[in-house]
Amino acid sequence: MLRRRGRSTVKKHRLRKFFRLRTVRVIVALLLVFFVWVAFSVGQALAAPNGGSMSSKLAEWARDHYLGPVVTLGEWMTYNPPKVGGKPSFSLAVPSGEAVAGSNAPGASPSAKAGLGTGVTKPAFRPDVPGTLTSLAGKALSGEGQWRVLEKVHGEPAVFGTFLRDATYTSYVNGIVSMDQRLVSFQLHPGSEDPGGSGWGPSAKPWIPPGSRTGLLATFNGGFKLDTAGGGFYLNGHTYGTLTPGTASVVYYKNGRIKIGVWGQTVGMTSSVTGVRQNLKLIVDNAKVPTSVDQDVETNWGATLGGGYYVWRSGLGITRDGRIIFVYGPALDVQDLADLLQRAGAVEALQLDINPYWMSCEYYQAHGHPSDPTPVNLLPTQQQSAYRYFSPYSRDFTAVFAR
Repeated sequence: MLRRRGRSTVKKHRLRKFFRLRTVRVIVALLLVFFVWVAFSVGQALAAPNGGSMSSKLAEWARDHYLGPVVTLGEWMTYNPPKVGGKPSFSLAVPSGEAVAGSNAPGASPSAKAGLGTGVTKPAFRPDVPGTLTSLAGKALSGEGQWRVLEKVHGEPAVFGTFLRDATYTSYVNGIVSMDQRLVSFQLHPGSEDPGGSGWGPSAKPWIPPGSRTGLLATFNGGFKLDTAGGGFYLNGHTYGTLTPGTASVVYYKNGRIKIGVWGQTVGMTSSVTGVRQNLKLIVDNAKVPTSVDQDVETNWGATLGGGYYVWRSGLGITRDGRIIFVYGPALDVQDLADLLQRAGAVEALQLDINPYWMSCEYYQAHGHPSDPTPVNLLPTQQQSAYRYFSPYSRDFTAVFAR
């Protein structure tokens, strides 16, 4: 017993002597300062009003502090590949009472013809109704590929939506939206953290605040974080990063329209440009899907959860007649995303963001309150709340308004 006590006393004496060393004290002090800084930094990230969940905020903080491989490892360990076959978890049928595109004879509605008071009839407005899409999974389910009218402007169908199942992973459903630029206008919004900062303009906020929601029809997510997008971000005379030649670009104009193309080749800076969002390379170019969509997927098209090719992906395209197509879904590789955009009529298209947390497509129902519409997720399987853009959000996004 005395020997044990003696040994214990010697160990404690050595330990005290060790911690009295100046070098040890300096190291301990530096470690304490480091851990205090980490706690403060993480606390700030978690408290940031950016619309993110705790897990997404931690992941973003880690990636911003050179811990991306750690995050990727965690995602890889928890990644579940999509299952083959199966049925969707929700109905694709058009709800009772909801307008179906093409259910009326083509041509102008009666409200489109208005007398000008001089005996001259105003040219009829002809709704641009996209054609029904065939199912990728064989025999279509009820409502699959059939366009429904999500939003009207001046009584005319302006925003259409439909669903298509995946060809192999048939329980997974992709959402597709088609928007008529004659009736809607597009606004680019900066994220509170990406690109962050200020000076983007009085109306360019990282959310859609009360008092600015009248006429709001739809919203959808932007592209990769700008330090990995391969290009820059421009809005109202200010630039984050560099607008890079050869990069796939969404260009926003003063008249509310957008174009999609290759920066420096088919689109570029003019006095009528208000915004530019660049992201990677085109995945549909001149109505064709380039072979590059199947090459070095993780390197060229983003690090995915668990290194899986089939993950949540989103993309934006433009048809030859100027309609804008948004596509997203939970089990897509880049080829599938490009094929869906092409199938919906896109002749130029780019991939936007990937992975489940960043996916977003909402449409807004006035329900008698036009200044405060109710958001609805196009896909009920998307992770975040439909109200995500009614408070400051960390990433850039696009808002669609009635003209």
